[in-house]
Amino acid sequence: MPVGLLGRKVGMTQVYNEDGDLIPVTVVEAGPCVVLQLKTVERDGYEAVQLGYLDKKRPIGGRRARSSQASRSERGHVVGLSSKRSKARAEAGVEPVEKANCEPKKFVREFRVDGENVDLEVGQTLTVELFAEMSHVDVIGTSKGRGFAGVMKRHNFAGQRASHGVKRVHRHAGSIGMSADPARVFKGTRMPGRYGNARSTVRHQQVVRVDAETNSLLIKGGVPGPPGGYLMIRPTNKLG
Repeated sequence: MPVGLLGRKVGMTQVYNEDGDLIPVTVVEAGPCVVLQLKTVERDGYEAVQLGYLDKKRPIGGRRARSSQASRSERGHVVGLSSKRSKARAEAGVEPVEKANCEPKKFVREFRVDGENVDLEVGQTLTVELFAEMSHVDVIGTSKGRGFAGVMKRHNFAGQRASHGVKRVHRHAGSIGMSADPARVFKGTRMPGRYGNARSTVRHQQVVRVDAETNSLLIKGGVPGPPGGYLMIRPTNKLG
């Protein structure tokens, strides 16, 4: 089974299926992704496949001018660089970690593969053709940030009464704690705060079309995040 792919949300559109029905879809640019590392239980304590998506610019003249350019540590993650630490590890007989020998990547994520037989190699390139025979996927992204919001917008509270005697508290949350016992606010109490900009997963989304020429994946319905937002696409584990 494919481990998954990294991609970027392009936007939404509509397509016709074979029956002539109009279906709303999200266009996702999925891949190509490079296998950067293969995590093992013996070395890392867990099993996972680390993928990288989109090349990161190299600094001009060897000096990093802005955060959009790759740092030395990011370059050392994909290419073997000479350093005092690498020489000391070699002298001590420590086997170096296999490198992908590619450009540093902007978006790097891991897919857990506990107990699964994954036939992949470091440096291998994965494309959207992985989902050619797949009907449904799970999509993970970061939802749109909506700033600071009150309880009516954030938690769908009904608000206070709009009758006589109620002044300037119509959208307030009301009481949040107890009196003398336990004299504290319970953890997880729904209150005003940041709305959105959180990791979100939509499961069992139908794959409408796979276009290998443009690395495009058409998924029925919406997915988290704004256009241009990074996504993780993996095979769904939901039945039905």
